[in-house]
Amino acid sequence: MDLTYTPGQQAFRADVRAWMAANVPAHKLKSYDTREGFEEHRAWERTLNEGRYAMITWPEILGGRGANLIEWLIFEEEYYRAGAPGRVNQNGIFLLGPTLMEYGTPEQKARFLPRMAAGEDIWAQGWSEPGAGSDMAAIRTKAVRDGDHYVINGQKTWSTRAAFADWCFGLFRTDPNSERHHGMSFILLPLDTPGITRRPIPQLDGEPGFAELFFDDVRVPVENRLGGEGEGWNIAMATAGFERGLMLRSPARFQETAKRLVTLYRRHQAKVSPAVGEAVLKAWMDAEAYCLNTYMTASRLMAGGKIGQEASLNKIFWSELDRSMHETALSILGARAELLANGVDDPDEATRWLKGFLFSLAGPIYAGTNEIQRNVIAERLLKLPR
Repeated sequence: MDLTYTPGQQAFRADVRAWMAANVPAHKLKSYDTREGFEEHRAWERTLNEGRYAMITWPEILGGRGANLIEWLIFEEEYYRAGAPGRVNQNGIFLLGPTLMEYGTPEQKARFLPRMAAGEDIWAQGWSEPGAGSDMAAIRTKAVRDGDHYVINGQKTWSTRAAFADWCFGLFRTDPNSERHHGMSFILLPLDTPGITRRPIPQLDGEPGFAELFFDDVRVPVENRLGGEGEGWNIAMATAGFERGLMLRSPARFQETAKRLVTLYRRHQAKVSPAVGEAVLKAWMDAEAYCLNTYMTASRLMAGGKIGQEASLNKIFWSELDRSMHETALSILGARAELLANGVDDPDEATRWLKGFLFSLAGPIYAGTNEIQRNVIAERLLKLPR
């Protein structure tokens, strides 16, 4: 594995760095889990699109730059280095976008991807249901064919960004007599369709990062189905592979967190246990290891490989790394951390660590719980008996 960047890759990095320096907002945007912050982040997506940086791996005709995955990793490193805003459309550009590239018709790609890149359509995901959390094979919401439409009835829950998003993608049971992973289809639908009711779900910090979606005789054109009828499970597994194995959590996110953790440790080193120093060192090494593993995955995909069940290993690693780094930061800040967040001594940094810690607690749950991922590893990678 050659880790030396080519002159072309170095020039690309310089271009991204210069663009970020000129365009990243000088002030911090409000949380995208509020209506005002959501629209601020939508405006940032439009700015990225104007620079053709919204999703650089897509073809130019669809709003991208035709970049390869190594260039995407370089872009991500510069993005996090610049402290650019979070991506409010991550469900679209990182999950649905690659899935549309692989399974969408030319008409669907032309219809959805440019608007996604421009931030015109912000996407929510509709996987979980009451009684079917990480076990997507237990999904019961039905989409019954009626001529050129499906009529959807049922409920989704824990739908990320659904409180304010424009569109939703999800799995729906199109064969009412089917069981488990058979008879489901992958359907895209606008969230302002008559018959849809959304009920925001507050997170630990009180902001509505999720929503429940209720479907009462919701009519969706058949042309909004991605792939063939009944093929939804395999398509959804491809989406989950992008989510767990590569796109959702690029290594730059954790490398920047590790750098902040080292800075925090150095500032408080005289007051904390030497054992904390070991935890900081481990966090740094784990972030670098995750980076190298991701570069290896990207190289394998560029050589024609596919993301497989090893994505479950990846998901467990990055979710536990994120939680570990934030726990270490709080151990450095000590019992006064919550007071620091309320306005005493470097409040912004303390608040950031506290909010990050609360979010990191969700990491082992979203994108498929780590318990489910361990089952996948045991049964499909290690071939252990049930």
